[in-house]
Amino acid sequence: MKIDAHQHYWQFDPQRDSWIDETMVVLQRNFLPSHIHDEMKQHGFTGSVAVQAAESDEETEWLLNLAAQYNWIQKVVGWVDLTADNIDATLERYKSNKRLAGFRQILQSKPPEYLADSRFRRGIAALCKHNYTYDVLIFPQHMPQALMLVRNFPNQMFVIDHMAKPSIRNGEIEVWEKYLRQIARCENVYCKVSGLVTEADWNAWQPSQLLPYIEVALEAFSPDRLMFGSDWPVATLAGSFGQVVDVAQSSLEHLSPGERQMIMGGTASRFYGIYEQ
Repeated sequence: MKIDAHQHYWQFDPQRDSWIDETMVVLQRNFLPSHIHDEMKQHGFTGSVAVQAAESDEETEWLLNLAAQYNWIQKVVGWVDLTADNIDATLERYKSNKRLAGFRQILQSKPPEYLADSRFRRGIAALCKHNYTYDVLIFPQHMPQALMLVRNFPNQMFVIDHMAKPSIRNGEIEVWEKYLRQIARCENVYCKVSGLVTEADWNAWQPSQLLPYIEVALEAFSPDRLMFGSDWPVATLAGSFGQVVDVAQSSLEHLSPGERQMIMGGTASRFYGIYEQ
């Protein structure tokens, strides 16, 4: 299967979606599964993973309802308050829905110290207990704390979203590379080749600017712990769905067919528990 491991959907709400500011006017509208499915099929994708964009229980339920409506949405990465006292009961309640693979928080909006918070870590322990994945959405400044987190929870399955958002537009790579390689030594951690075009200059990026970062991730994680994600529709700030797919696939041309298949679907299937239907 060819899986897009990172898509978002929303019915635009200016208050809830206040992160979509006036620099992102193109995103200030509805983006639903029906809006992307034809392009997915044109590029050979048979499924997607829906990832939360809003921090609410309602977001999780809405994504699960979409997955029930569109069977090609293979799995959902929802939101849950990991610091809540009733986290175990909440996760137990979700167990009956097999489309729910794991959870994510907008860690990039929190101080790095949040990753060491005892209540947050209690929540991560609960995810591990209930066998849920965790998507790690961070900036490079969070990477030292993220490294400590993944080392302290060796049995929890983590995936680094958007390769930890390196500052491609500024050409910064050394510190990011140092920590990404250390994080990759933890075998419980995977990584998404996603979200890179929006970390470059939205209006002037070139594929050659992305390649050094992708090459680091390839060497650090290897294809069996890397997965492609389009980050649609956020990526449309800088390029079309087809452009994002093409730049990723062209960067993998030197790999074997089996290695390319892992990154374009096999790894996501294993990580999120997606099976042929």
